[in-house]
Amino acid sequence: MPTLRFILLFIAALLATSLMAIACETAPPVQEMSDARQAIAVAREAGAEALASEELFAAEQYLESAEQKLNDQKYADARHDAIQAKSKALTARQLSEDNKTEND
Repeated sequence: MPTLRFILLFIAALLATSLMAIACETAPPVQEMSDARQAIAVAREAGAEALASEELFAAEQYLESAEQKLNDQKYADARHDAIQAKSKALTARQLSEDNKTEND
């Protein structure tokens, strides 16, 4: 049978986890936005505008959407779009590097 101490520790851990989850949804996604902007800049430097324009455009669209949602204080949605922007930008960079290698 669980002891009172164990039950209290379990409740405290559950409460801490819940508070962290709530904080993630109510805090602006500053790091994710920064990561997305950096990834887009790196993709541009790799030549994505010419070599992977569709992926770069998608990354930029996601970033714009994230910025709008950030302004609307829809932080969870902004975080999602910023992560998608970073992902698309990383893909654009990789495609650019692959295309450069094929053309060399």
